Amino acid sequence: MAKDVSKLERDRHPMPSFVKAALEEQSLMQDYLNRPAYQQNDYIGWINLAKRDATKEKRLNQMLAELKQGGVYMNMPHPASAKKQ
Repeated sequence: MAKDVSKLERDRHPMPSFVKAALEEQSLMQDYLNRPAYQQNDYIGWINLAKRDATKEKRLNQMLAELKQGGVYMNMPHPASAKKQ
């Protein structure tokens, strides 16, 4: 019998202050909030999983670049977030 995974939930990751500050400084908070909740949570979890500060910074910069560009999520095409030109 197959396991029912329909009610599984991901851990919720709180936004660190340095991520919030970067989003606000680059005026990308609304772009972040426009993303689905799972993407917001995945970005924060992915950044927080890094052990080295340099890796956290690299991941933060990737998230910021993807939000600025639109249409990309974790280096994959995401048409739903594409920015209208």
